[in-house]
Formats: sequence, C-alpha cells, structure tokens
Amino acid sequence: MTYPLRLIISMTNTTHFGYKTVSEEDKVHKVAEVFHSVAGKYDVMNDLMSGGLHRIWKAFTIAQAGIRPGFKVLDIAGGTGDLAKAFAKKAGPTGEVWLTDINESMLRVGRDRLLNQGIATPAMLCDAEKLPFPDNYFDRVSVAFGLRNMTHKEVALSEMQRVLKPGGKLLVLEFSKVWEPLKKPYDVYSFSVLPWLGKKIANDAESYRYLAESIRMHPDQETLKKMMQDAGLDRVEYFNLTAGVAALHTGMKF
Repeated sequence: MTYPLRLIISMTNTTHFGYKTVSEEDKVHKVAEVFHSVAGKYDVMNDLMSGGLHRIWKAFTIAQAGIRPGFKVLDIAGGTGDLAKAFAKKAGPTGEVWLTDINESMLRVGRDRLLNQGIATPAMLCDAEKLPFPDNYFDRVSVAFGLRNMTHKEVALSEMQRVLKPGGKLLVLEFSKVWEPLKKPYDVYSFSVLPWLGKKIANDAESYRYLAESIRMHPDQETLKKMMQDAGLDRVEYFNLTAGVAALHTGMKF
C-alpha cells in the first residue's frame, strides 16, 4: 500500500532535541554528534560551567550510593568515568563495576582514563533503553547527567529497575528545576555564557546551547520522582543540590 507523504510524516515518531522537534532516529544521531564533539573537552567544560560544583554533586551521589566491597555496580552514561572510578575503589577486587555509555567517543575517554589510573574495570558501548544484562544482577545502578538525553526515559528507567537486585538502589543525578528566584539569572547564564564558553574552549557553541535547552525540557523533580515510581521503584526521594540546579533522585527495588 502506498501512503501519501503527509500520512507518512504523521506516522513518524517525533521527540525533542533541545527546543526543536525532530524524529526519534534523528535525535539519536544529533545527541551522538554533540558528545563526539565535546568528549575531549568534557571535563574541562564541566569544571568551568559549574565552577567545580559538579564534583561536589558527584561526591554526594557517591556517598548516597553506599557501595560496599563485593558490590556489582552499573554506571550508565558513565562518560569520562568519574563515578565508575569511585565505585570501583569502594567495591574493591571482589566487586564488579561496569562503565557504560552509548557514545563511543565518551566511552573511550573514560576507559582510557581508568586504565591510566590503574583501574581495570569492564567498559561497554551500551544503550540504556536495551540493557544487555540479566534481571536482578546489580546492587547499584547510577546515571549522572545522561537521562535527559535519552529518548524514551520511561523505558530506560524500567530497564534500570529490571537489572537491579531486590534491595538494590538506583541513583539518578541530573540537572533539574532551579529555585524560582534564581531562574532569570540562571537563564541568562545558560543561554549567553554557556554557548560562549563552548565556543571558546571546545570550539562548539551549538552543543552547549543544546545543553541549556535539554535541561529545560527535562522533567522537574516531582515529575521524575513519579516516573521512577511508575517504573517500579520504591522509597523514591530526591535531594536538591545548589538550589535545584541539579538534583539527585534515589529509589529502591523490593
């Protein structure tokens, strides 16, 4: 059967890429382009953009994870390996920590960094919406600053819940809805300063404009809490960090 062009277009699943509406397939490619572009300067830009605060947010996440020797841990969208490094040290030689990312450039940077620091932990190119791990396998699952880039967040959260052991914990660290009195100056910073920094440091203003837009399109604290509950997680709570610039959500599987 031959469909008219307008019907074919209407049948195409669309989503958002920042403030733009694009096909789901197109978003995958566009997000990949962003992270291929910024991988080499990712950590430098994180320090500049947040004034080093991202390190404090990650330290809080590591503390909340409560990793013990022998734990099995999955770090999704682990990028340059900050969390995986800390988790591997805490899980020790009897533990199992997986560094995963859907972006090859980011994963390569993280894998090489860990190896250079004497940390030999498995690294895998991995789609969070189709995790290649068995049910009830991990004691902890984490995703830091990666969920907002996923097309089907509810599917990814369900997959994270699936691979957790009963009694396991999911930790989602992500940019979130900022405290209302800070909204205007935060917007000025996000849409003026960030792209300028991206241009000067990473020679890529557009990727950092996308970053600012993607944060605004990401579910706020209460909405993400409900999404985690809908994915089957219990005792879901969140911690606002730096007046809500970022938030850590945690949930348990029982």
